[in-house]
Amino acid sequence: MKKAWNILKNTFVWLMVLLAVFMMIFTVISCTTFNRNDRSLFGFKMYIVNSDSMAATDFNAGDLILVQEIDPSTLKEGDIITFMSQDTDSFGETITHKIRRLTTDAEGNPGFITYGTTTGTDDETIVTYPYVLGQYQNHIPGLGIFFNFLKTTPGYFVCIFVPFMLIIVYEGVKFFNLFRRYKKEQMEEMQAEKEQIEAEKAENAKMLEELRALKAQLEGGQAAGAAVAVCEAEEADAAENVE
Repeated sequence: MKKAWNILKNTFVWLMVLLAVFMMIFTVISCTTFNRNDRSLFGFKMYIVNSDSMAATDFNAGDLILVQEIDPSTLKEGDIITFMSQDTDSFGETITHKIRRLTTDAEGNPGFITYGTTTGTDDETIVTYPYVLGQYQNHIPGLGIFFNFLKTTPGYFVCIFVPFMLIIVYEGVKFFNLFRRYKKEQMEEMQAEKEQIEAEKAENAKMLEELRALKAQLEGGQAAGAAVAVCEAEEADAAENVE
């Protein structure tokens, strides 16, 4: 049971670490790449769709679209392109619409008539080559919504701050438990050393008592021998006097 709990605990920690690292990498990439006309990643630019103008056929608001740089002269009718809008209502905005047909503007510059498939209405201004940012390739549903949430305070708190804090708290508790175990083992070692010293002192005291008893026996034996010698001497003197 304890082994299974340790496995689950370690798995949870590693998942938190991977999640925190992924969120950090994703945040760096998204902040430096998403919706940036001058940035690309592996040849792709990434944009968050802000409207449902293409929802009828291709992608929805909140999706993340992948756009590849391309020579505008190779584009054809039916391709979906991302461009800088020159329309009055959306001037300077990044728009991704479908090419209805190829054409030229009033000055004879080649360009495209574009439209959103949801409404089917043509865009106001012809998109000439200098304003084409790339050709739509694919999309990731809903990732733009997640990125927009990540840029908010609750999103940062939930997706980045909380995972890192869980890791820090877990490691802090783990360190505290290790420290407490170390102190316990240290106290046990000190107690064992104290008991060993007490045992050695008791053994030494016992040996000292035995030595004292042996000394007393030896001294008693010597005194008895001396008394015997005196008695023998007195008896010898008495015998000489009788003679």
